[in-house]
Amino acid sequence: MLRHVPRLGVGSWGICWGAIGRIDRTMLALMTTSPRRPVSTRIGLLLVLLLLLSAGCGRPLGGSGGTPGFDPVGEDPAPFDREFPPLIAETIFDLEGAGMNAIVYEAQGLGPHPTVVLLHGFPGNEKNLDLAQAIRRGGWNVVFFHYRGSWGSGGQFPFVHVLEDVARVVEAISLPAFATAHRIDPTRIALVGHSMGGFAALVSGAELETVDCVVSLAGGNIGGLAKAMRSSPEQVAMMEETLDGWSGPLKGASGAEWVAELAADLDRFDTTTHADALGQKRLLLIAGQRDQVTPVALHHDPMVAALRAASAASLDVEVFAQADHSFSGQRIALARRVTRWLESNCGASE
Repeated sequence: MLRHVPRLGVGSWGICWGAIGRIDRTMLALMTTSPRRPVSTRIGLLLVLLLLLSAGCGRPLGGSGGTPGFDPVGEDPAPFDREFPPLIAETIFDLEGAGMNAIVYEAQGLGPHPTVVLLHGFPGNEKNLDLAQAIRRGGWNVVFFHYRGSWGSGGQFPFVHVLEDVARVVEAISLPAFATAHRIDPTRIALVGHSMGGFAALVSGAELETVDCVVSLAGGNIGGLAKAMRSSPEQVAMMEETLDGWSGPLKGASGAEWVAELAADLDRFDTTTHADALGQKRLLLIAGQRDQVTPVALHHDPMVAALRAASAASLDVEVFAQADHSFSGQRIALARRVTRWLESNCGASE
């Protein structure tokens, strides 16, 4: 069941109309006030007009996402679409009687729009909502939610719920009524996750047939980490203590219980074991060289190696030299890399 809260609005038809109008007016002026103007000048302007039309000008665009030269990281879509403006909608996704608090960032334009499900980490202090806004300006919807047992959502938080919750949200936003209400194209859904959210994006992307595009940002391999630590009681205790220390906005278990949960299903929680299934998807993996939470050598590099060994069909990887775990010093670069990759690899209808 979905429970909706009234939407709050702040919109567009093709940005090229202005350029086309200016060329039309110029051609008219040349033909009416300068009848002796060389024919080559008029032909040149006509060719420019034809090029604009062939590039897609004059057709509706969602948020200027397909407009050449438009930068959704640093520009607002223009012109504003008063009929189908960008909106923010609050909603709740229910699973087993627990409500997950969520926000839908709707791109402007009639749509339907491709849609990103944005997944936060453990516990989720960095929510990456700057990415949500940039992705929306690029013509995508973004659905952001809190897992059960986190940040005021109902229920309890074990790691397995994270994967169940992602599956539930992807299913819910694909339902005809919800997709129509929020201008969502259910055939174009991507997962973008940070830290533990990167883990969830990778595992869920492997398990969900309806997801074709996956972006992992400083993605953690929590199952791989648990495997590496299981032979050392001291390291297990350290992991339990670390999880306890980070668990402020989470409810439902302790660090020891979370580690025991990982140990009971190591392969599912190990992202590298999903390389074959992920190899059929379009993938972007980004890491930060200065990351001390999910170090590149322990989390990013083994995942990339597993995907390459599986002959992944579409794999892009990048390590940001100046980035820490939250990409604190390279947020603009991160947003630009993600939005351009989504547009180039996942934006067009099949």
